[in-house]
Formats: sequence, C-alpha cells, structure tokens
Amino acid sequence: MKRLLVPVLCTTMCLLGFSLASVISAPLEDEKSERKSRAREDFELMRLFAEVYEQIDSRYVREVDRRELVDNAVRGMLKGLDPYSSWIPPQDLDRFEQYLGQEFIGIGIQIQLDDDVPKVQVALPGSPAWRSGIRPGDTLTFVDGTALKALDREQIADLIRGPVGQEIEVVGRHAETDETYTVKLTREKIQLETVTGVRRSDEGGWDWFLKPAEKVTYLRLSHFSRNSVDEFRGALQQISDLQAESLIIDLRSNPGGLIEAAVETADMLLDTGRIVSMKGRAVSERVWDANKGMEIPAEMKLVVLIDRQSASASEILSAALQDHDRAVIVGERSFGKGSVQNVVKMEGGRSALKLTTARYFRPSGVNIHRFPDADDDDEWGVRPDMEQDVHLADDIWQELRRDRDGHQGLSSAGDVAAVIARDPQLQRALECINAMPQK
Repeated sequence: MKRLLVPVLCTTMCLLGFSLASVISAPLEDEKSERKSRAREDFELMRLFAEVYEQIDSRYVREVDRRELVDNAVRGMLKGLDPYSSWIPPQDLDRFEQYLGQEFIGIGIQIQLDDDVPKVQVALPGSPAWRSGIRPGDTLTFVDGTALKALDREQIADLIRGPVGQEIEVVGRHAETDETYTVKLTREKIQLETVTGVRRSDEGGWDWFLKPAEKVTYLRLSHFSRNSVDEFRGALQQISDLQAESLIIDLRSNPGGLIEAAVETADMLLDTGRIVSMKGRAVSERVWDANKGMEIPAEMKLVVLIDRQSASASEILSAALQDHDRAVIVGERSFGKGSVQNVVKMEGGRSALKLTTARYFRPSGVNIHRFPDADDDDEWGVRPDMEQDVHLADDIWQELRRDRDGHQGLSSAGDVAAVIARDPQLQRALECINAMPQK
C-alpha cells in the first residue's frame, strides 16, 4: 500500500501542477525554468566538489584530515573573491572574537601581501615589533619556524597572534638595507595613542602648533579605534582653546579601523550633510548623516593629508570632508578599501564566515572600493584635490613614514622646520593654507 502511495501522490501533484500552469503567466514560467536550470547547475557543481573530495580522501598518497580538507576548500573559495573575505574555523574563533572586541594582543604589526610576498604594512610605534627594529616595508619570511611563503594573510595573522606574555620568533628582511634579521618578541596587549601632535609638551601632553606665529596646528590620526573618538575630540578642544586658525589632519598610512569612529570623527568637523552610505546586493541601504553643530570654529581652515596606504575609515573621513568642501585634500590617491565585511556564524556558532557583503559610497554617491580589475581611470578611493597631488618615490615615502612612526609625533627633537623641509606633502599643505582666503 505504501509503495502505491508515492506514485499516486506524484501523479496527483503533476495534474495539479498542470492545471496551475494554465493560469501562470509566461514571465513566471521563464522564472521557474531559470530556477530549475540553476538548481541543476548547483547540483552538478556540488557533485563535482563531492567527487574531488572523495578522490582525495580515498586515493591521495597519504591519509588526510577530512576536516582540514574542507576548511582549506572553503578558504580557497573565499580567497578567489577578495582579500578581505575569510574563513574562521573553530580553533581560531576565540581569537577572532577578541579581535572584533578590539583586544589587540600581538607584536604590533599589520601584514599585506605584495605579489604573495608578506610585507609589514604597519608597525605601531612603541609596540614590541617597533622596539625590535621591525619597520613598514620589511619582508617577513618565518614565524616560529613556519615559512610564510604561500600562506594567505589570515594564516600569517594566526601565526603572529597569541596569548599575552608568550614569546614569538620572527625572521625578516629590512626594506632599506636588505639585511636579514631574527628577533624574539613577547606578545603584549597593544594600547597606543591614535591621535598625536607635533611633539610631546613639557607636561606630557601634545604640542599642536606646527607654526605658532601663523596659528597653524597639526594632528595625526594613525588609525581608528574605540579610543580615537575621545582622543580626537580632546585634541580639537585643545586646538580650539589655542585659537588656532588652521589645522592639518594627517591621515597618511592610516589603515582604517572602526567605521563608527570615522563617522563620529567626521561629524565633529561637519555641520550637516551625508557622511557615508552603504549598499550591497543582499543588504538594505544604510546612511550616516552629520548632526548639526561642529566642535571647531566654522572659519578654521582644514587640510587633510592622505597617501597610498590611507584606507577604509580614513577614506570615509577624507571623502566626506572633500565632498562637502570642508577641507583641501593633499598627497596621493588613497588605497581604495571601501568594502563591508559581515561575520556569519556557522556550524551552530562553532565557526564563522567573514564575507564582503556591501560597499561604502561617498556623500556624492561615488564608489570608494577598488576592485581587482579596476584601473587608474576608474572611480575608487580618494584623489587629492586639483593640483594637490604630491607623489613620493618609494624610498622617500618609506623614510618619511618611518620618521613619523618613530617619533610618535611629527618631531621629537623639536626641529620642526627640518621636518617640514624633508616632507614635500606637508610643504604643499602649508602652501594651501596660505592660499586659502580667510573665512
């Protein structure tokens, strides 16, 4: 009886489907056909994956860990999308959630892959890496005896992260001298100031005046953390109390950070208007607007410095100020990192998928993100204002960056004139201020 039930039900469903089909419009029929075609294609692709998995599991020269096999397959899928989507397997989830909570435990560096070669993008001043002599541009080759060649950025980061107080051995090569080094570092909780001035004052705070006689101040924002908003607000208050007439905000080599911090920072400098919007294929559009009222005088002249490593949150801030004509942008075209990553918990919360789901757009509606196939003529990132593009040769760019990072300010020695003389971008910023009409 049960054997007869299945064909009877199938026949009934077919007849029902036929009768319904007579009243379905042609467009719906086309959509149904397309869904069926996609389902067949998905089935064939999944079958291919299963066949490859079975061949490796049963015939590879040595036995493989099947869980590791699947993890590697998922990583491979994500690696083909963009550099920011990644897979977090169960053994790495705790450390990833610590990172989301802004608990920075490590040696104080950020890595980028340059033609699959791991190079130091950021070496935070005062961190274990900085104290050992590691600098931006250095190439890393080994971490605790593991070769970094052929590893992706997330795998390298996993090797560098670890518990506070644990020692790590790093082998690398200096960019400037090509000298190989091996250093042993102890992981720390990294808590550094993100907002710095020209130099340390006698009271231990910051001297903000770049040119006191002309009332020109300088502020550097190294990255956007949870503390950055309060630090930036405090700096603006001090600068306003000094009755400064001009402010240079240095976002050069700022890799970004928390988008909310960039929005709140922009809100301090804008009276009204759009700051940034977010759009994606499967997510609702979201917008952030400035609230009325600024935290500096409206007549204060603003110049923002950016370069090839200004990314993400620093691009959001500079683009908002540029689109609202609130600041002159000087330097080099920015990096072009304007994508949004959502974290999707998998396997009942035991693992996670970090997937790019949306992009950020400037107030003008122009795209910020640079896709792999984009060229220089496409719209992405933030360009300096007209005639304010000051491109630096790689060796000069690295030297100036090392100077800024090493001093944890613009100058530790107090010879500000010498610092300005070595920095063509800062010179142009001062020229812009002199050329601006008094508001």
